[in-house]
Amino acid sequence: METTSRVTAQGPTEDTPSTPEGVPAARRTVDGYLRAPFAWYGLDEAFTGPRWLMQVATAADGTVQHGSTGHGDEPSIRPDAADRSAADRERFAVVVSVPANPTRRSGDGTGVLEATSVSSAAWLAGSGLLSFTWPAQMDHVLRNDWLDQQTEAAWELADDLAGADWTTLSLPVDGVATPFHYRESEFGWVLAGSAGGGVHLGAYGRGLSAYGLGFAVVKDITSYA
Repeated sequence: METTSRVTAQGPTEDTPSTPEGVPAARRTVDGYLRAPFAWYGLDEAFTGPRWLMQVATAADGTVQHGSTGHGDEPSIRPDAADRSAADRERFAVVVSVPANPTRRSGDGTGVLEATSVSSAAWLAGSGLLSFTWPAQMDHVLRNDWLDQQTEAAWELADDLAGADWTTLSLPVDGVATPFHYRESEFGWVLAGSAGGGVHLGAYGRGLSAYGLGFAVVKDITSYA
């Protein structure tokens, strides 16, 4: 699959300080979004709920590779069994923006960056949904094994967008009907497609129906901060 790397859409790194809830402290800063050379996408004006920043991913040379914007209720990162009913009530949608790039040299000239594709957006959306999922009955010690298994499955699904696990869904992007690959699971839904202006879009969520969503360029990313 053509993709930048197998990393989650908004997972913290070793160098990223975290809050007690496990949310990266850098998550709500807008600086990385402002450095991106591509347009950010979010839900269109039909969505009137809360909007919030997630986190951007950068290459070794500081180039912004992709990032996400959140809409609706901020989902729990690690819901415990006692909080499962609250997690089930969460209604959110996250939009992942990935610049469409061919295979190219890295900014520092030391290597080659793989091409990005709709599969890249599908992978980031699928792994992003998993980052907010934790079966309530599962022991904390087993979570890493479970997450590794589910992440591998999400990778394989993203690499086979023509497979039986995906259906086609048409949704507006900047007012233009656009085809998306769409799938549902017990954890929520994932979709991926391409917008105009050289950006691939991924999205994931639960509680909000994907069938009623529309996407648009974010005119002022600071409004999400």
